[in-house]
Amino acid sequence: MKIARYTVGGQVGYGVVEELGPDGEPTDQTYLAALASHPFGELATTGIRHPYADVRLLAPVLPSKIIAIGKNYADHAAEMGGEVPAQPIVFLKPSTAVVGPRDRIARPRQSSRVEHEAELAVVIGALATDVPAERAGSVILGATVANDVTARDLQRSDGQWGRAKGFDTFCPVGPWVETGLDLADPATDLEVTCTVNGEVRQSGRTSDLTFGVAWLVEYLSSVMTLLPGDLILTGTPAGVGPLVAGDTVSCAVEGVGRLTNGVVDRG
Repeated sequence: MKIARYTVGGQVGYGVVEELGPDGEPTDQTYLAALASHPFGELATTGIRHPYADVRLLAPVLPSKIIAIGKNYADHAAEMGGEVPAQPIVFLKPSTAVVGPRDRIARPRQSSRVEHEAELAVVIGALATDVPAERAGSVILGATVANDVTARDLQRSDGQWGRAKGFDTFCPVGPWVETGLDLADPATDLEVTCTVNGEVRQSGRTSDLTFGVAWLVEYLSSVMTLLPGDLILTGTPAGVGPLVAGDTVSCAVEGVGRLTNGVVDRG
């Protein structure tokens, strides 16, 4: 099931995406079946169906926090000039960095090197504290796509990552939450890709994650309480590269969807 957050007629709601095309993309026949409430409890539809063309998709969740994992693919760690860490590198992105599908990524004046990072994002569906890996699936709502946009020059100069990854618009998320994948199963292997202006920049598989989803849920929930809607960004494969004004960047996760955003310079 694909659950989207959307606005139509000045109202914001959640809905189930129905009748996608064979390529997993919306068509003229795609609808959103409106949900009576948020997706973190029992799901019930209202009977209202909105044509996809009539709605604007928003970021599918409003997280209290975005927990990201650095250097979780060996090839990306290598391209950054380092090795895979023995323990996860954990950092936070502010909730104010979140934007949705088709929203613009704004390159800040403080940086001359803004880069894309396509990632599988795990959406937490229930309060989670000290959750063992074998129960991780019980607190996961589903998967979405994220772009961990990074001011690479500031990341290198600051000595820590808060500013470089925390600018407004630096966490595009979407297009929806896919609930039908068993992310806690190590056998679940999904392709993660990024294209810029149609050119493939990144292509990796979640089977190459150093620290898998279930293990990360256990590790992170032993440190901080995870709340419904929180996001875990699981890391990016090799191929990160620059974004400039006028670019269109698309990040995709197999079986989940495609997240597309334009790039502008902040005025």
